[in-house]
Amino acid sequence: MSITIESYPFAPYRELSNAELCSRIQSAKQQLGSSLLILGHHYQQDEVIEHADLKGDSYQLSKLAAESSDCRTIVFCGVHFMAETADILANRPDRIAIRGGERVRVVLPDMAAGCSMADMAAIRQVEAAWDQLGDVIDTNDLTPVTYINSAASLKAFCGKHGGIVCTSSNAKAVLEWAFKQRKRVFFFPDQHLGRNTSLKMGITNEFMPVWNPHEEMGGNSRDAIDSSKVILWKGHCSVHQMFQADHVHSFRKRIDGIKILVHPECPQEVNDIADISGSTSKIIETVKQSPPGSKWAIGTELHLVDRLKKEHPEQEIHFLSPLVCMCATMYRIDLAHLCWSLENIVVGTIVNEIKVKEETARWSVVALERMLSVK
Repeated sequence: MSITIESYPFAPYRELSNAELCSRIQSAKQQLGSSLLILGHHYQQDEVIEHADLKGDSYQLSKLAAESSDCRTIVFCGVHFMAETADILANRPDRIAIRGGERVRVVLPDMAAGCSMADMAAIRQVEAAWDQLGDVIDTNDLTPVTYINSAASLKAFCGKHGGIVCTSSNAKAVLEWAFKQRKRVFFFPDQHLGRNTSLKMGITNEFMPVWNPHEEMGGNSRDAIDSSKVILWKGHCSVHQMFQADHVHSFRKRIDGIKILVHPECPQEVNDIADISGSTSKIIETVKQSPPGSKWAIGTELHLVDRLKKEHPEQEIHFLSPLVCMCATMYRIDLAHLCWSLENIVVGTIVNEIKVKEETARWSVVALERMLSVK
């Protein structure tokens, strides 16, 4: 990762009105033309996502941007691990060769836009856990699986150790692949996606110990590790962790015919009693395909739920939690940061550039390509 000295300091941008920021963003986009792609994750604020050239989930966005023949700069309105994935995919050796040796530069408008879940599993912690597990079980029988919502270093770890990456859409297919390779799975960093997916495959909690990186042997007995099928990392999404079974019961009691639609990052007690559990893309598609008059309580990020309400006024859509529940780190990307980063690109200065180390990127691609091979 490298950060150049900015031509335009950021502070003055805070004083600009949204109208002026929008005007200047549009001007910068026009000047940069097809060499620029602004990627907007579904959880972004409406005012930011309106300027995105592509909108979607993190992996989908990175893949689409990497396939662009014209793009030379990606501005990712998302969080740090997403920008890393964009850099990894856009700058694979074959893509650089197609561009005549030219790299795509990836910018994250605000470097403070991280991911609390991704931060719950540091590479040194995962490596230490792997070594400790090796004292109890044969790690040659263990397939590491990392959620796409993780640092590039964890993706590279999986690449080196015969492992794989998964998304919330393909987690079941990836776990099935993993069990064909070896007898156990080490799943990180989100325990809930790993647990909910494994439960649907017939694996019970008895065989899914949770690894706490702050405790010896992850807080587990040797017997628990020895009998395990899936070892779950003690990590979670701060947004989806907020949803509770009581929220589900409350909506069903108050609104006849309402259906509960949640993301599989929600805790088991919510996921088990929901009508539908699926990825962000599945949530969007489910609402899109539902008839007028459908009633939903949706357990995922607030900005996305509010956007679905606006796009589908013919349906009754509620946010599942009574509390405000948005991704605070995604919220850090605002019009001021977007405008600042774009205007610096216009004058030839790249600020907040995300650049994954070559070795890390190489092994990350191995794990990602394994995921792509899974049907």
